[in-house]
Amino acid sequence: MNELLLTVLTLSVLGAVLAIVLYFVAQKFKVYEDPRIDDVEKMLPGANCGGCGFAGCRAMSEALVTRENISSLYCPVAGGEVMTSIANFLGKTAPEKAPQVATMRCGGTCQKRPKVNHYDGALSCAVVNTFYVGESGCAFGCIGYGDCVAACQFGALKLNKETGLVEVDADKCTACGACVKACPKGLFELRKKWPKNRAIYVACRSKNKGAVVSKVCKAGCIGCGKCAKVCQFGAITIENFLAYIDPDKCKLCRKCVNECPTGAIHIENMERLPKEPKPAPTATTEKKLETAKNE
Repeated sequence: MNELLLTVLTLSVLGAVLAIVLYFVAQKFKVYEDPRIDDVEKMLPGANCGGCGFAGCRAMSEALVTRENISSLYCPVAGGEVMTSIANFLGKTAPEKAPQVATMRCGGTCQKRPKVNHYDGALSCAVVNTFYVGESGCAFGCIGYGDCVAACQFGALKLNKETGLVEVDADKCTACGACVKACPKGLFELRKKWPKNRAIYVACRSKNKGAVVSKVCKAGCIGCGKCAKVCQFGAITIENFLAYIDPDKCKLCRKCVNECPTGAIHIENMERLPKEPKPAPTATTEKKLETAKNE
């Protein structure tokens, strides 16, 4: 009986001593975590898409709470209203960022960019791009196996089997950037989101010369520069035989759309401008034509 009592007392004392030691060790190495992190995480959408640049919403919450300046932090899924609410909750200045939408810059449909061979292998754009340009002759166009569609968590992308191109639903797109990372050809771009989902952009990424582009795709940009000449706002530049429309400078005037000879400039949710009638020939012009005929 005495031995049993002694054993119980010994174990009790030992347990108490170890508990005290563990308590002081825990206090010594305790890591303080701001309770506001949990509150901010609840305010975020919880998509964990990585569109903010962090591994998930928890990491984003920690950055919002711990950093003094959060102007560079933005959750594209949450949007401006939620970011303003979070900033007000933390007593900080909310980051300002214009709404964006993913844009797929390839207009080479199956009809305009015909297949020249048949691929039989893993149906992955990333796999194909490592050793092969695709089934068409264009090395810059959409491969069409939908890596971007699989990467989108919001159902904003759809592969149109008739055209062979991926289509973006602007109403569902959150501009998280997952498609930008998934596309091995770099065809996706996050551009300014206009009211009513209006848009004007060059649906081509080919950097080949015009003659080469025309042979493989009837909808590609040939770098003729006609669009840049009619743009009054300096929104269009030509580099590496490819036109680019700056969404921050573009005013959606649509003059460039009619000037493009290949239809590489796409217009969405807007009507084309009516084509201006050609000026009637003057007497001088008629005389020059008649002289040229006689010669």
